[in-house]
Amino acid sequence: MSFVEKLNLNPAYPLYLSVLNAPSIVFDILPFIFLISTQFFFINLAEKDEFSIFKLNGLTNFKILNIISIFSFVFGVIAILFFYTLSSSLKNYYLEIKNNLTTDKKYLAVITDNGLWIKDEINGIISITNADKINNNFLNDVSIVQFDKDYNLIKTIISKKINIENKEWMIEEATINQNNSKQIVKNLKINSNFNEKKINNLFSNLSSFSFWELEKIKRDYQALGYSTREVMVYKNKMYSVPIYLAIMTLLSGIIMFNSKYKKSKTINIIIGIFISVLIYYVSYFSNLLGTNNKIPIILSIWLPLTIIGLFCLIGLVRVNDK
Repeated sequence: MSFVEKLNLNPAYPLYLSVLNAPSIVFDILPFIFLISTQFFFINLAEKDEFSIFKLNGLTNFKILNIISIFSFVFGVIAILFFYTLSSSLKNYYLEIKNNLTTDKKYLAVITDNGLWIKDEINGIISITNADKINNNFLNDVSIVQFDKDYNLIKTIISKKINIENKEWMIEEATINQNNSKQIVKNLKINSNFNEKKINNLFSNLSSFSFWELEKIKRDYQALGYSTREVMVYKNKMYSVPIYLAIMTLLSGIIMFNSKYKKSKTINIIIGIFISVLIYYVSYFSNLLGTNNKIPIILSIWLPLTIIGLFCLIGLVRVNDK
C-alpha cells in the first residue's frame, strides 16, 4: 500500500493536508501579519513608556519607522528567496496528495514542450488529446487517440480546430482513422470532462511553483499560445513583497502614532484588520484587472502600493510631532 493510500485511510489526513498548505497561506497574508504585528509592537512599547526613553536618546518617531521599515524590507527579500521556495514545494506536495485523494482520478491535463496533453475517460473510453496551441475557446492542431479500458486502440481523431467552450467538444473537419479505414466528418461532437474554464483553473494555481519553475511555465505557455498574463502578474506580485511589507509596516506605525495610543487595544486591532481587508480586496481587484487585460500588468500590481505609499508619505510629514 502506498503512502497516499495509507494516508487516505487515516482520519487525521485533513489535518496533515492543512499543515502542508499552511506556509503558502501564511506567505499570502504576510503583509497583513506585519501590519497587525507592528500594531502590537507599538502597543507594547507604549505600555512600557519606551518612546520617552527613545526620544531622550535622540531616536525620533521618523527614525523608529525607518528602522522597522528597513527590517521589513530585508525580511521580505529573505521571504521570497527562502520561505517562498519552501512554501511552494509544500503546496505542490499538498496538491499532489489532494489530487490522489479525490474520488475521480480518471483525467488530468499538463503543458509540456510538446503542447497541451489531456487524459480523459468517459464511459470506459480513454482519450489522450494533444494540442499544439490553445486560443480562447479553441484547441488548434489537435490529435485525439482513443482506447478501451485495456488500452486497445479504438480510433484516432485529427482536426485543425476544436471548440472546447463546453464539455461537449465541437470538432471541425475531423479526420477519423479506425480499423484501417479513414473518413472525414465535417462536424463531430465528443463528450469530455474538460472545458475551457476547467483547463484554465488547472493552470491557475501558481503558488505551487518556484521562481525557476514559473519561468519555465511562462516559456511553455508562450509556445502553446496560452496567455502568460497570469504568470506575469504573479511574478510581479512576488517581486513586490519586500516593498509591500515595508509599506504595510510604515502604514501601521503611522496609524499608531496618530492614534497616540489613546484608543484601546481592541479598537486599534479592529482598525488594523479593517484596513487589511480593504487593502486586500483593492489589491485583488487590481490584480484581476491585470490578469484579464483590462489594465497593464505593471499597473495592476504597483498602483495599489503606490497609492498606499503616497498616504504614508503624507502621514510622515508631521510624524515627529506626534
